[in-house]
Amino acid sequence: MTVRPRPWRGAWAKLTLRRRVAVAFALVSMVVTGLLAAATWNLASNYLVAQREQSATRQASVNVLLVEEALRSGTTESLDDLLTGLAGGPDTTIALRRAGTWTTSGRQVDLAALPTQLRHLAKQGVPVRQRTVSAGIPVLVVALPVYEDGAVYLEMFPLSELDRTLRFLSAVLLAGVAVSAVLGFTLGSWAGRRALRPLGELTDAAARVAAGDLAARLPQVDDAELGPLVETFNDTADALQRRVQRDVQFAGNVSHELRSPLTTMINAVAVLRRRSADMPSAASQAVALLDADVHRFRRMVIDLLEISRADREIDERDLERCDVQEVVAHSVAERESCPPAEVVGVPPLVLADRRRLDRVVCNLLDNAGNHGGGVTRVAVIGRDQWVRLEVDDGGPGVPPAQREQIFERFTRGDLAGSRGEDTGTGLGLALVAQHVARHHGRVWVEDRPGGGARFVVELPGIGS
Repeated sequence: MTVRPRPWRGAWAKLTLRRRVAVAFALVSMVVTGLLAAATWNLASNYLVAQREQSATRQASVNVLLVEEALRSGTTESLDDLLTGLAGGPDTTIALRRAGTWTTSGRQVDLAALPTQLRHLAKQGVPVRQRTVSAGIPVLVVALPVYEDGAVYLEMFPLSELDRTLRFLSAVLLAGVAVSAVLGFTLGSWAGRRALRPLGELTDAAARVAAGDLAARLPQVDDAELGPLVETFNDTADALQRRVQRDVQFAGNVSHELRSPLTTMINAVAVLRRRSADMPSAASQAVALLDADVHRFRRMVIDLLEISRADREIDERDLERCDVQEVVAHSVAERESCPPAEVVGVPPLVLADRRRLDRVVCNLLDNAGNHGGGVTRVAVIGRDQWVRLEVDDGGPGVPPAQREQIFERFTRGDLAGSRGEDTGTGLGLALVAQHVARHHGRVWVEDRPGGGARFVVELPGIGS
């Protein structure tokens, strides 16, 4: 069995939940008011038409009596004057059929254009009442027999006024349905926004937690249905924050405890390294590998200590007005292979923790020097109220699939699994991202014109 695709389902699925609620309100409102409008139209139109038909029938019955009196008098002039007087307005038509001949007064129409059945019944002397259109005007035709054999009285009442009334009523009802749909959509939007506000707050709080703000919580509510959800989310966030804090404290404590034995190991390896010339070749190579791993282990311990400190919020007492240009110039001067920093525009000062800011610059320069083929350009750019730091390298660049991953902890890209003193620990760029985020900035990597990678850091300035 083949299931036909239904395009409306795809369009409905693309709407947001709030828009679906608004559309549903509009549809329900339109259906309800549409049914009421249809009922009102039927009742009102049937009543008005019935009233008009009864009035016309009574009027025609009275006019027939007058015509019969005129026929009994036998005066043709008085009959013609009577028919002219009965016609009244210019849109009314009076017709009298005697001896197979029609005598008309008022608006002249082609009686042969009347419905065949109506003319047939009228000729047979059967009372007839029917609505039709004559010469573009809606009319009510009333045909009544006259006492004289074969005589028929026919009167055509115009329904133009009734038609205009019904058209106006239909326009008002349709406008009411349209206004009701608009009001329903507006009410649905408002109700959807009110009803989905907790969902939006939940989404914002979850996004803040995912971005690292473990202190994000939902406000307490008295709603019996939303209260358990808020309480569960806040309890989960509290548990997650405590666990992260325990992990950070554990990493910091372990790293701190490892510093003393690690220093002893470094000193012991240094002694072995100085005597490696007196050792066999295999022992000398083992010492070299041990020396590289011990120094890499030392950098990892230092980075872990930095990570444990970076996970904490910045102490307001550590913030100071910093010139990014001076911080970059100081870090560049410590590295012989780095070119001088370029300055574009007038970079504003930033309110930052000088130690963290210095670590950001050093890690970017070390990353380019160790893994990117060397630093080719360093630039500090002032853009509006932002300071932009660009570090270009001469390496192969960073694949688009890894441009977010490299800022995660222990991510080493293509160097994962390799060993050596220059392979890094996978924490340098993670520290950069964490420190920049603590300063309400942004960091990303993009392609450098001409090849290579360009690491970009933007920090909000505070002006001069």
